[in-house]
Amino acid sequence: QVQLIESGGGLVQAGGSLRLTCAASGRAFSNYPRAWFRQAPGKEREFVAIISWSGGSTRYADSVKGRFTISRDNAENTVYLQMNVLKPEDTAVYYCAADSRIPPHSLWSGLSAPDFDSWGQGTQVTVSS
Repeated sequence: QVQLIESGGGLVQAGGSLRLTCAASGRAFSNYPRAWFRQAPGKEREFVAIISWSGGSTRYADSVKGRFTISRDNAENTVYLQMNVLKPEDTAVYYCAADSRIPPHSLWSGLSAPDFDSWGQGTQVTVSS
């Protein structure tokens, strides 16, 4: 089982930037894709971004495309989410996710929350207008 720990959240003004970090331990981190989701109050958890095990493939939600960048450092067992030009509607708890059920070196099986079985505790991002 993969253990995931997020950090880097905080309060920022609209137009500002934050970088989230997801540290992983346990299973061979470098062999699996990693994703970021977010959940705002009263809303369902939604997909934000994902990166393949090699870092060569990424996918973003339309709402963050061009503003957010996902990256990974397999030597450090870490995934990052660089968030620029933040908007009030980006306010949410951000979660790092992984799927420990897929074969290593696989592309992701899906981009919905049920497609992932390992989650961090989340980090709060608040964007003020």
